[in-house]
Amino acid sequence: MDATARSGEPPASPSAPADTVAGQADGVAGRVGETSQTLDRGLRLLHLVADASGGLTVTEAANRLGIGRAAVYRLVGPLTGHGMLRRDGDGRLRLGAGLLHLARRAQPLLAEGALPALRRLAEQAGATAHLTVVEGGEGVALAVVEPSWTSFHVAYRAGARHPLDRGAAGRAILAGRAGVAEPVSSSGELQAGAYGVAAPVLGVPGLEASVGVVALAPLDVDTIGPQVLAAATAITTALA
Repeated sequence: MDATARSGEPPASPSAPADTVAGQADGVAGRVGETSQTLDRGLRLLHLVADASGGLTVTEAANRLGIGRAAVYRLVGPLTGHGMLRRDGDGRLRLGAGLLHLARRAQPLLAEGALPALRRLAEQAGATAHLTVVEGGEGVALAVVEPSWTSFHVAYRAGARHPLDRGAAGRAILAGRAGVAEPVSSSGELQAGAYGVAAPVLGVPGLEASVGVVALAPLDVDTIGPQVLAAATAITTALA
């Protein structure tokens, strides 16, 4: 009686050839690579549509992504199904309401991360501090902190919207797009008698924002500017 029979164990199966195992591994790696490429293309498509105020046709999207129309249609299907994209009456691709849902979930986390820096800035400057983000092509005050020790200060409401080309907060965001991190000042652009200083928040992927202060009296940019820049750096560190 052989050893296998005595132990009650079944005969050992022959080992798979090394080239078969290597082929299976290559196949798995290939599928992972294809999935990563598809995910990358889908995210790039969302960014392209977000940057196109009038939407994009499938042909335009294909040309900008450097892929065929059929590949774009394969991306559009699941993105539309999840509400990330939609087709308007002319068939152009536009952002879907699903992205707004994700953005609303993310906004409280952004505000929470920025609050410590905003509190320090408000107390240092003796002015109302705010974090402004881009939403729908406008600036939106996401978080606002008022100073605790001043007799009078600007009451600035979170959720207030304004054009990006007016006011220190919006113009700081536009400066950030151009890679300029210097403080921006304004006087009476959004509200008569209000003065602002702001700087862009740079280095947080996917976020266009600025941090600044607004006051009822002129602000010394040489003094307030470094404080605003320090707050922008602190927010970048907290959110990046």
